[in-house]
Parts: sequence; structure tokens; C-alpha cells
Amino acid sequence: MKERYFDPKLKIFSLSSNRPLAEKIAAYVGVELGKLSVDRFSDGEIQINIEESIRGDNVYVIQSTSAPVNDNLMELLILVDALRRASANTINVVLPYYGYARQDRKARSREPITAKLVANMLQNSGVDRVVALDLHAAQIQGFFDIPVDHLMGAPLLADYFIREGVADKTVVVSPDHGGVTRARALAEFLKAPIAIIDKRRPKANVAQIMNIIGNVKGKKCIMIDDMIDTAGTISKGSQALIDAGAEEVYASCTHAVLSGPAIERLANSPLKEVVVTDTIRLPEEKQITKIKQVSVAPLIADAIKRINENRAVSPLFNNRFRQENIEK
Repeated sequence: MKERYFDPKLKIFSLSSNRPLAEKIAAYVGVELGKLSVDRFSDGEIQINIEESIRGDNVYVIQSTSAPVNDNLMELLILVDALRRASANTINVVLPYYGYARQDRKARSREPITAKLVANMLQNSGVDRVVALDLHAAQIQGFFDIPVDHLMGAPLLADYFIREGVADKTVVVSPDHGGVTRARALAEFLKAPIAIIDKRRPKANVAQIMNIIGNVKGKKCIMIDDMIDTAGTISKGSQALIDAGAEEVYASCTHAVLSGPAIERLANSPLKEVVVTDTIRLPEEKQITKIKQVSVAPLIADAIKRINENRAVSPLFNNRFRQENIEK
């Protein structure tokens, strides 16, 4: 536990989705998690009770809207309503993982833009600020008419690869054209070139590898994406890189969704390691030896302290972030 934080008006609450991460964040900030209870009636309705006064406090709620996404989202909305009715000064929602982010545009006729709907629900419920980590599409920030601090996982992932000695003879690989900006950000930290996997996706969660743009022969390749869901793209991409002469292939992402056949695919792939963060709680059955976790707790904790003290959060966007950088 860090030294006790000096501001008694700062409160951090955790809901059900990722309490271990919330406990780490609170420890780095130097406060105890706020007291609340989350119960369910026999018909499944959610009941939340805040068990301490928060009148006039600046409240930060830690909740990833990961699976079960609808339950976790509803928990969050109910708590925000409770906080508003209990006279919190500010309500700041920390979304390590933003569910429904992939539905950020109309790809076909008569489709919803669910990422915008979620933004509306959060804002209309009384949220004053959102802190998010590696949104699937950066423009989701514009779905809100309240401040959004968009943190990046690339500095944390870069620090892991540098620490583990994987940064030599490295090429950072984007699994598709849309991820080039993300790959370039990691490549800048690692001082490495980038390559791109050119693929065609005939339908959702089905990827067909076409070819590789860039030189990967004899290199250590690090594939980077914002999330790994069913792991189809990552597993096929890793095999394509090995076939193209890569020496070793690593995968990395911020959000380990890992649904459906993902664990089996990763286990059977030629990947040496899969480096993920703890924005989504990883149950025991998904903790295979290939998967290495890096905690985002120090990064989020520093962001919370900076926001609470009205200081710039921008240094956290661009600098390589190491755990020892957390302010005391």
C-alpha cells in the first residue's frame, strides 16, 4: 500500500467486472476502495447501495464493460445514478475496457451505432468525465460532450518488451491496415520498423491472410492490436509471419477479450508469447503459460491523481511509462 493520499475528497469505487485491477489502482493512488454492495433480486435486477457518505466528493468508478457486458454496463449506470442522488461533487468513470466500441459506425443500412448509444447513456446518467484506455476507434471520444481522457497501452507494452530483451532485431506488425497508427506508436518506443499484414475479412470474426508488406525475415515480430477476441487474425497472422521467415513472433494487445476458441487458437499457434494488460479480468481457465499480463494500474492511478489535482494528463499519452514513474 502506498502512503495515504492527502485528499480526503477523493473516493474510488469498484464494481464487479475487475475488482483486482481496482484494488491495485487504489493502492497506487494511496486510498482505500469505497464501500458499496452489489446484490441481485431473484429476477436478476441489480441493487446497489453506497455504504459511506460521498457528499461533495470527487468519485472515480472503475468498471470495464466486458463480458457479461450488459450486466456490467447496467451496474455502472445504476451506481452513477446513486452517486448523483447522493450529492457527489464529480462522477468520473474509468473504463479500462469500453464495451460495444466496435459498433462505432454504420457499416450497412439500418445498423445501430451502439458505441454512441453507450456514450449517450453514460452522459445522460450524470457522468462528468470518462477515462478510457485504447478505445477501438479514437473518434469515440467525440461521441461524448464531456471531457474524455484517452490513455494508451503502448508505453506499458513497450516497457515489457524492452525489459525482456525482445527489442533487438524487432519489427512491429500491424494485423491490418487500420492498425498502422497503433503499430507505429509501439514502433517509436521500440525504435523499430513496422510491417503490415494485408488481409481480407469475408465476415465478422473470420480473417483471411493475403500477404505481408515489409521485411520480416530473420526478425522478431511483435503483432500489436487493441484487442484479441477470437484470436483468428492473430493466430493466422503469426503463422504467415513464420512462413515469411520471421525468427520469433509475439502478440500484444491492451484488451484480452479472448472469447470462443481464442485460448485454443493461441495455444496451438506458433506465437512465443501473448502480452496483454489487465483491463479485462482473466479467469483462471484462460491463464495459459503463453499469456503474460502487464498491469495498467500505475498508469490509471497516475491519471486519477493528475485529474484530481487539475494537472495535465498529456504526459501519460506519449512517454514510455514504467511502474517506477508512479508519483508518490
